[in-house]
Formats: sequence, C-alpha cells, structure tokens
Amino acid sequence: MQNQQQNLNMQNSTQMPAQQSHGGHELFDSHEAISGLIGGMEQGLLYEQHIQDPELKTMMQQHKTYLTQLYNTIVETLKTGQEPQVKTQTYNMASDNNVTYGMQPSQPKTPAQSVNELNDQCISSFMMANLKSCASSFTMTSLEATNPVLRRVFADSIPNLIEMAYEIFLYQNKHQYYQVPQLKQEDMQIYMNSFAPVQGGTMPH
Repeated sequence: MQNQQQNLNMQNSTQMPAQQSHGGHELFDSHEAISGLIGGMEQGLLYEQHIQDPELKTMMQQHKTYLTQLYNTIVETLKTGQEPQVKTQTYNMASDNNVTYGMQPSQPKTPAQSVNELNDQCISSFMMANLKSCASSFTMTSLEATNPVLRRVFADSIPNLIEMAYEIFLYQNKHQYYQVPQLKQEDMQIYMNSFAPVQGGTMPH
C-alpha cells in the first residue's frame, strides 16, 4: 500500500509539462553554469578596453558573439525543455595548430599593482580561466541533467569551449606567454610506449 502511494506521488516525465521536466540537481547546476557564463561575458566587457593587440581583440569579439548565442540557446532550452530555435553552433577557430615547444628565459612575473599594468598576457589568461571554468561546470551539469535536450545542449557546448580555450592557448604560446617544455627524446619515447593494447579487445561488429 505504501509503495502504491509513493508511485502515485511520483510524476512520470510524460505527465509533466515540458518546461517542468527538470530534476533538482540539474536546475542547481544549470543555474551555476549559466551564472558562470554570464560572469565570463561581463568580465570581457572590462578586459576589452585594455587589449592592445588587434588579433586578441578580434578573438574576444568572436568569442563574445558565440557565447551570446550559446547563452540564448541554453536559456531557451531551460525555460521550455524543448529543442531550441537555434541549436548549438560549432565554433571554428581562425588559428592554425602550430605549437612552439621549448622554454625561453623570461622575466619573473609579479601581480599587477594597477589597472594600467594589465596587458595582453594578463587578459588572455583571464579569458582562458573563464573558459576552463565554464567547460568544467558545463560538464558537471550535463552529467546531472535529466532533461535530454538540456543535457545535450550543455554536452555539445563543451567541445566548443575547449576549442576557444585552445585558440587562446595557441595565441599565448605564439607570444611566449605560455611556454611548453618537452622531455628528452628518450624519456618521451618511454612514456609514449608505456602502454600496449589489449589483445582481442576490438568491439564486435
């Protein structure tokens, strides 16, 4: 009898209006993820006026355009629980994939003591930090989401956030803001060959 009562009290998702087909964890995580996205976009308004390199300014503007559409798509999906009018778009970075390896001596970094000291290195790092934060919160949200459309919107957005962060990394690497050390060739080979495939581990057709 008690089980029957519990079953009566629980609503099946097919009985609920689409806009209410969200779980509690999903709503908490969505709120946090969207708020983080807003925070990154609003910080961009502060950073943009301090950018000196036109290439970085263009990149920030392209990110802003993409993130604004992404924000609208997520908010619509959260409100309706249905397919959004504008589906998740693919972000294609303008950069090539060339990475400069090795370390060059540079001056030790210290925190800026005034707004006037903020430079392109600082600003590109802020942009990177915001994208990393969004990628992390979007991942957690998509793992908690019960609404299949909202889950897919968050999940499909993660590769695009990664692409934008990679674009910033390439920019930083080109300007030696983000240097990439490498292991000695023999040490690298040891690491690269330290795992072997499982025999007969292919998926059945």
